[in-house]
Amino acid sequence: MRIHVLNGPNLNLLGEREPDIYGTLSLSDIETSLKEAAGANELVFRQTQAEDELIGWLHEAFLAKEPVIINPAAFTHYSYALRDAVAALTSSGIRVIEVHISNPHSRETFRHTSVISGVATGVIAGFGADSYLLALAQLTRD
Repeated sequence: MRIHVLNGPNLNLLGEREPDIYGTLSLSDIETSLKEAAGANELVFRQTQAEDELIGWLHEAFLAKEPVIINPAAFTHYSYALRDAVAALTSSGIRVIEVHISNPHSRETFRHTSVISGVATGVIAGFGADSYLLALAQLTRD
């Protein structure tokens, strides 16, 4: 199975940006651990600062009928365009798991609302980089 792992803005700074919140692992470290855990599954691992690029990658997954692990980062809280792209996948039976390294509900009030969660297959948050591994385990358990 091919699984898309899509990451939004500022996640390229993991390991250096606010390590007390996001930990000390880099996005590259997370990619390496996911690829080790993926077994025979192929991972397409990407990061962007651009909303339109992230939406384009979701469209690729939609056309290929392939599952997605997505950390929308700041787009979580306001991107209705991203929400609609995720909804296109899940309404077609394609699984999308929203992940967050930190627990948004234990942080600033504006982070408590996700416009993505309501259309995602599931949400995993607050387990640090392991949030990605938990999402991968869920998608590959069947």
